[in-house]
Amino acid sequence: MSKSDIYQRLLHLSRDAYVGHSELMSFAPYPDDVARQAITPFHRPCGDVLRQETGLVSETYAELKDAIIDAAPYVVWRETYKHTNIGDRFLNNFGCYSIVGEGGPFSSRQIRVWVVYMPAGLYYPWHHHPAEETYLVISGSAVFKRKGCPDETLGEGSTVFHESNQPHAMETLEDPVLCMVAWRNGFDTPPVLTTPT
Repeated sequence: MSKSDIYQRLLHLSRDAYVGHSELMSFAPYPDDVARQAITPFHRPCGDVLRQETGLVSETYAELKDAIIDAAPYVVWRETYKHTNIGDRFLNNFGCYSIVGEGGPFSSRQIRVWVVYMPAGLYYPWHHHPAEETYLVISGSAVFKRKGCPDETLGEGSTVFHESNQPHAMETLEDPVLCMVAWRNGFDTPPVLTTPT
């Protein structure tokens, strides 16, 4: 399969999952302006961790899970927290890349669509961003934490919504997690770690 075919398969399956989920479609309609854009793949150790992952199983989104993993060598792995004190263990294991948006193989002015992967036993500290956000769990499970809300352990097919600048965090326990994440509004400001109060 060519790199272009890998990108197109990823787009097709992520779009199917998005439009097939009522909570994502209520969050923001799937964009009608998606266009291919050129990217130069950027490797990070998390991409290798994802490709070697054996704990991801999905009944509903098996093809999308496989497409996300197949695309790992050909995407731009993000380094959002590179210049923080978050630590090398997190930086080398937490994976995030764009499908639609900056650094992704496709562009849109309307929403952003990301992949987020965490192996078992990883903690994603409290952080926030102006963009409103909805996570869809594709495979595995994680504990989702939101300021002002009780912790929730969510698995395949579940969603969680983060308001603009609402601090939130994630933790995987015995299972890894693979998510598709949608953003609306506030695209220009990346996530930042939330300062403890």
